[in-house]
Amino acid sequence: MSTIRLNIPTILTFSRIFSIPLFLVVAPKMPVLGATIFALASLTDFLDGYIARKTGQITKFGILLDPIADKFLVISALILLVDMERLSVFVATVIIIREFLVTGLRVAALTKRIIIPAEMGGKFKTTAQIVAIICLILGDNLFGINLYIPGTVMIWIALILALVSGVQYTISFWKSVM
Repeated sequence: MSTIRLNIPTILTFSRIFSIPLFLVVAPKMPVLGATIFALASLTDFLDGYIARKTGQITKFGILLDPIADKFLVISALILLVDMERLSVFVATVIIIREFLVTGLRVAALTKRIIIPAEMGGKFKTTAQIVAIICLILGDNLFGINLYIPGTVMIWIALILALVSGVQYTISFWKSVM
């Protein structure tokens, strides 16, 4: 496992980060395009890890950068949704705090050469967040279908999953470093 190597998974991870400004500018004025940009950026989160594992292109840099890129994308979307008045500050804040906590624990573990892998609860949380964010961005702009209520339900599910998986990560961290 090398430290830094520019490969397809790393390029996909960087593309997720670089898509954020475009997403933030486009989504409020053109929700369908904004949701599409967000969905494609979210897809790179799955693809980069899949390609890295299947082709043996896993790097320490990628292990560190991938979850950070994911957090940047999700946190940007949550802040945008608060600004668009489609998400409460409370929900966004709790999810953002959880994201910082888990990322901090992973980085702290890495300083001890310990990798805390993604757990299934975190993967379910991420999926729920992505679906919720897309629905909340779209609102009623997709053929007049109102996706606000399903988006609100999904973001609350994501919030519960965030709390549960945050506890799981914390337990994994303490078990790993003790």
